Amino acid sequence: MSDKLAVVADIGGTNTRVAFARGTTVQTHTIKRYRNADQSGIEPILRDFLTGTDARPEAVCIDMAGPVKNGTGQMTNLSWTITNDALAETTGAHTVSILNDLQAQGFAVAHLEASSQRPVLPGRPAEPDATRLVVNVGTGLNVAPVFRIDGRTVVTPAEAGHIAMPVQNEEELRLRDWVAAQHGTPSIEDVLSGRGFERIHAFLSHEDGDDSPALDAAAIMKAFETGDPRATHAAKLFVRFMGRYASDQALIALPFGGIYLVGGVVRHFGPHLSRLGFAESFADKGRFGPYMTQFPVHLVDDDYAALTGCASHLAERLAT
Repeated sequence: MSDKLAVVADIGGTNTRVAFARGTTVQTHTIKRYRNADQSGIEPILRDFLTGTDARPEAVCIDMAGPVKNGTGQMTNLSWTITNDALAETTGAHTVSILNDLQAQGFAVAHLEASSQRPVLPGRPAEPDATRLVVNVGTGLNVAPVFRIDGRTVVTPAEAGHIAMPVQNEEELRLRDWVAAQHGTPSIEDVLSGRGFERIHAFLSHEDGDDSPALDAAAIMKAFETGDPRATHAAKLFVRFMGRYASDQALIALPFGGIYLVGGVVRHFGPHLSRLGFAESFADKGRFGPYMTQFPVHLVDDDYAALTGCASHLAERLAT
């Protein structure tokens, strides 16, 4: 791995964080935060970050929420277009990368501290180069398989939040039809995301004949934590879909290196996954139930994971 100086940046929906890194280590004391609403793009942010330093970064890597193709990224919730050429011109770096934000999480998982991971399911001990799988449950839903091929990390992009909603009983069929009537063709993201949690609760209110205004996710979570029956029912349904989705994706990728749950929504559910039935839902694969016990599952609680992923990706590129 290279330890040349790099600039890494994580563009979120509201803020962008920028830092220096060497090798796979982010120099956390250098992190600066910028409000996206105050900026016209990533280039002025990078110029401000480098102003007043004599740093000459060898490389720069940006991760962002949005599709990336052929060296160009388009932010989903901002009118920012980011290109390799513009990043190189702004920073003077010779090595430039743009990653989707979930890809950055994929590059990070092999380098996370044990203290930033909470065990959810034990699985079996993992080989160092075994495939891993990142599952993001947040504002949206997606996965990122992480492969090690000839000493290099490969994180493939996906749009796996938009696959069909996996329903297995009468209540879930009614939920699917209710979502379809309200929002069109239902996908798993429609019930497994921040707004998905709200929709599940609204559906249960509809089932109960309660036409009160819908609650937001924070209010539902607060009600759940005080023992409210409907909120508890919603949380159990939500976690059931989470376990089923993670196990479905595991059977596709075979991540014997572990499954890593990331995202703000899953962090809120983290302390409750066991009692809400995550393990039972994950293992609910009929004759393949025993097979599922091979996959360790971790909850990632590291606010700098995406920056670490950018640094790790650059370190591999610079070492070749």
